[in-house]
Amino acid sequence: MKATRAPRPERDPEAERAKIEGRTLDVWIDEGDVRQEAKGAAARATGVTRRRRDTKPLDPAIAAEITHASADHRRAERLVERLAEAQSALDRERLDEARRLVAPLLKEVPGVAAVHEIAGLVGYRLGRWRDAVRELEAAHALHPRVELLPVLADSYRALRRWDEVERIWTTIREVSPSQDVLAEARIVAAGAHADRGDLTGALRTMATVTAKPKRVRDYHLRQWYVLGDLNDRAGNTLEATRWFELVAHEDAEFVDVVTRLRSLGR
Repeated sequence: MKATRAPRPERDPEAERAKIEGRTLDVWIDEGDVRQEAKGAAARATGVTRRRRDTKPLDPAIAAEITHASADHRRAERLVERLAEAQSALDRERLDEARRLVAPLLKEVPGVAAVHEIAGLVGYRLGRWRDAVRELEAAHALHPRVELLPVLADSYRALRRWDEVERIWTTIREVSPSQDVLAEARIVAAGAHADRGDLTGALRTMATVTAKPKRVRDYHLRQWYVLGDLNDRAGNTLEATRWFELVAHEDAEFVDVVTRLRSLGR
C-alpha cells in the first residue's frame, strides 16, 4: 500500500526563497559523515573523547602554516588540534562551539587564511554578517579563493551593500570559476536585484542559465527554481511554469516546487 504523505505546511515564500538563495559553502573543510550527537550520561561522560576521535586532521598544508606562524612548536600542535575541532564542529552545525574554538586562533595566528575562513563561515551560518564579511575578506586577502566569494557576496547582500555585491559578481565572472561557483554567485547577484524590487535586473542576471545541460546537477535545479520564482513574481506565468516544471521533472521533492506549480494551475 502506498504511503500517504502528510499535508504540506502553509507556504512561506520568504523562507522558501531563503533556502534557495541562501548559501553555505565549505571550501577547505572535509564534511565527512554527519554523526548524531550521543545522548545520556554515558555519552556526556565520554563527550571529549568522542569529539576528538571524530575530528579529522587538517590539511597538512594548513597545519604546516600554523606551525610556521607559531613560535612555540608544542603550542602549535594544540592550535592545529583546536582548528581541526572547530572544523568538525562546523561540519556538524555546532556553530556556537565552532565560534568559541576558533576565536583564540584569530589572535594567535592571524596570518593563517584557513582560520579566517572557518571564522567567516561560522559567522555566515549564524547570520552575523559583519563578522562574516570581516573574516572572509581577511581570508581572501591572505589567500584568494574564488570559491569563498559567493559567500562573501551574500553576506554583503544581507547588509544591503549592493555595490560590494556587484563588485564581487564582476570579479567572479572575470576569473571564470567552476560552474557551481558561478551559479551560486549568479543567484546571489540576482537576489540582490530582487531585494531592491528590480525583477527585470534579476531576470537579466539569470538570462544565461541553460535549460538543457548535459548532466543536471543541484546547482541547475537551484537556478531553475530561482528563475521560476522570479518569473512568478514578475507575472510571467508561462515562463515560471516552464522553469518549475524543469525542476519537478528532475526532483519533485525540491523545496516546494509541486506546490508552486499547483499555484500556477499545473
